[in-house]
Amino acid sequence: MIFRHGLLQRHSCAIRSLKATKPWISPLRCRFASQLPSGDEQTLSDTDRTRNIGIIAHIDAGKTTTTERMLYYSGHTRRIGDVDEGSTVTDFLPAERARGITIQSAAITFNWPPQPDSAEDSTILEAVQKHQRPRSALSHRINLIDTPGHADFTFEVRRSLRILDGAVCVLDGVAGVEAQTEQVWNQAAEWRIPRIAYVNKLDRDGAVFGQTVREIGVRLGGWPAVCQIPWFEGGRGGFCGVADVLTLSGLKYEPGGDGKSITRLSLEQLESAEPTLAAELKKARIALVEILSEHDENMIEIFLEAEEDHLAITSTQLLDSMRRSLMSGSGKLIPVFAGASFRNIGIQPLLDAVNDLLPSPLERPQAEVSIGETTGTLSELLEGKMLANKSSLSKQGKKGETTVPAMQKTLKGCALAFKVVNDPRKGVLVYIRVYSGTIDRNALLFNTNLKQSERATTLFRMYANQSVPVDTIEAGQIGVIAGSKFARTGDTLISCYGNRTTPPQPLDRLQLRPIQVPPPVFFASIEPNSLKDERDMHDKLNLLLREDPSLHVSQDEDTGQTLLSGMGELHLEIARDRLVGDLKAHANMGKIAIGYRETLTQASSPNTKIFDSSARGDAKGKAGCTAKVEPLAHEAHEGDYDENALRHEQDGNVVIVTAPSLDKKGRPLSDDAISLPGHLSLNEVQSAFTNGALAALARGPAYSYPLRGVKATLIIDPAKHIFGGDTSYSALTAAARLATISAFREVSSAGASALMEPVMNVDISVDDASIGNIIQDISSSRGGQIVSLGDNEEAEANEQATALEIDVNRIYAPKDPFEFGTSATLDQQINKQRSIKAKVPLKEMVGYLKHLRSMTGGRGTFTMSVDRFERMTGQREKALIAELRGGA
Repeated sequence: MIFRHGLLQRHSCAIRSLKATKPWISPLRCRFASQLPSGDEQTLSDTDRTRNIGIIAHIDAGKTTTTERMLYYSGHTRRIGDVDEGSTVTDFLPAERARGITIQSAAITFNWPPQPDSAEDSTILEAVQKHQRPRSALSHRINLIDTPGHADFTFEVRRSLRILDGAVCVLDGVAGVEAQTEQVWNQAAEWRIPRIAYVNKLDRDGAVFGQTVREIGVRLGGWPAVCQIPWFEGGRGGFCGVADVLTLSGLKYEPGGDGKSITRLSLEQLESAEPTLAAELKKARIALVEILSEHDENMIEIFLEAEEDHLAITSTQLLDSMRRSLMSGSGKLIPVFAGASFRNIGIQPLLDAVNDLLPSPLERPQAEVSIGETTGTLSELLEGKMLANKSSLSKQGKKGETTVPAMQKTLKGCALAFKVVNDPRKGVLVYIRVYSGTIDRNALLFNTNLKQSERATTLFRMYANQSVPVDTIEAGQIGVIAGSKFARTGDTLISCYGNRTTPPQPLDRLQLRPIQVPPPVFFASIEPNSLKDERDMHDKLNLLLREDPSLHVSQDEDTGQTLLSGMGELHLEIARDRLVGDLKAHANMGKIAIGYRETLTQASSPNTKIFDSSARGDAKGKAGCTAKVEPLAHEAHEGDYDENALRHEQDGNVVIVTAPSLDKKGRPLSDDAISLPGHLSLNEVQSAFTNGALAALARGPAYSYPLRGVKATLIIDPAKHIFGGDTSYSALTAAARLATISAFREVSSAGASALMEPVMNVDISVDDASIGNIIQDISSSRGGQIVSLGDNEEAEANEQATALEIDVNRIYAPKDPFEFGTSATLDQQINKQRSIKAKVPLKEMVGYLKHLRSMTGGRGTFTMSVDRFERMTGQREKALIAELRGGA
């Protein structure tokens, strides 16, 4: 281990020189003077003492086990739940308990430390405010979300991360940083969420804390700040506790106990009882001070004030420095803690770290919002800065629109619906995170996505599957609305003073940043057991879609079958279990198949179609449309099309709606041109045409798969396509759909359509002995392309870390039991996991997990995500066409 003492000394010398010439300067005091009020002015509100955190990790790293211990020590449960017994609080779905995995995220609220029975000691509060004691000395409300670890449920993790303020990443001390660990870590980085790492399962044979710390630096791209080191009895015995680098003490747990009986040993006591551990603890403290000095300028000043004694710096000073370094969410500094959740070791210090290091809602950046194409923060909107140059916020205000002062007096609360669950007893439960103001019971909520209002008759605070009614949910809090009829995942809900049914403009268009839904790649047919069960099945499917927007339902027009699409085989199996087992739908699911796509290889000519509902005996409705389709690769640059045209991109396709004879406001460009009728605006016509084209793109002309990589251009000509009062929105949509389908059929009849297959990013983790067989299987038998090979050897680690500006040789990591010399020697003693990154067609990955386990003796794992859709050629396309025709 190479210390950074030289760098710290250089900084120290520079500051000593500055103080010698200007002794009144104190960088530490100057910085805090502007940030923290003093005396009675400084208070800690309920929101200050709130933590919205998530537990993220690779599957089977111990997330749920860790959560169960947190609930037990907080006093929320009286016994510790067990995953194997199916008695956990958070995994309460029957499918979760049967499979022993987390399928849907569960929200829990508890207090840590447990709230005292008597009034809180004011002296503790004062000490915390003066930075004399850590924040964890005060009871905090923790809203915790336990997330899935399986790759099929990536969307469940993403929608949970959207509303979190911090995260605890759990790692398996034996397996180290695994493939899904990297994925969820990077997803949290997208939202710049502050994260800490917890190395679990250190009681198991083969656990290597030091090696895992080095992997954290190399594979997660941050500098590990080791806050605890594992305590093995006598140096090589059983795992019995942790040595706390912050407080320079040892925490020894009672063997086989419930984790509540802990013996704390000071550094002096450790030097007598465990001299090797005490020496390593001092090294860890020096390394921690030095890594903090590189990320926090104040630590250098603290180091000087402590007379350059690493051990003299207080734990509160270290925590404050680490907290400042974490607030940006960059992930450049990663606090690392140690434990064994199943053995009840290390959970209480981890909970303290959540309070001490992770931010409150007030310390996070303002929520991003959008109104149309304009984006900003909620406070910028309410202050008038976001739309300062827009006519909708002029001082006078346009008719029907509100001014800035009126907007501030109108908006009472703003929340994001991030999860919908159908509870058999309470009905539909909508989980919300409140970003501004309050959401009150019986308040009228306007859904800005659906343009509908409904009343929040019942509000809950959830404890997994248990609930407590509340009258209000404040900003920064997570709660539940019961009985909602419309709200879906990702919808924005706003409440106005006076319970207005519809808020004034532009508040009715206010939207928090939506959650992006990844494209589904597997599908299966769903059929009712009898005709009388069909309506009930569709109602239950709609409930399932509200719960999980990553599922898609479509209808095959030729066969009439209902198709359910999802992210993976397990995802669809769980959806079937939920539909049939939990929602009691009388239906059955067919064989799971792959969701291919169709594309075009040449352009069509313009096709004009007139839709006339009266010809079928329906109500009046007549409209026309001209459509042309072509491969998206042939599209010119964005600036090359009419600036008055509407451009819409979705699912890899582009729809352009243009009106050559009309200006932006729908007025004729010449006296000879015909205008739109009074009941239709240009925006409505463009929206109708776009929806019609999207409906046509959902079903290809050759094999009924959705189209991808297609540009559809629709032309509006009022003289030919508008028929006065007979032309309605629905008629325009139908006309656009017919014209687009006609263009597709023209191309298909000329044999100019092709199939596309999903190609997956695959990350396989195997031991060194199996890597040769796996590479040959992927590249030869499955037609995949190997992208990179990774292992845990020092040279490889150095190469990867160089790109991230992290030198693995400068990472402090304590020696593991039975480790001699360098980490390279360790690799020879323990058969470490290696990773293979490849791009493989999805068809070749169906059922791959069983094959991988048989090749690796059950030790291999893999994750995969959609990389792209690639056009099929040659023998692969012929074989698929023959299979499709044979199946037909």
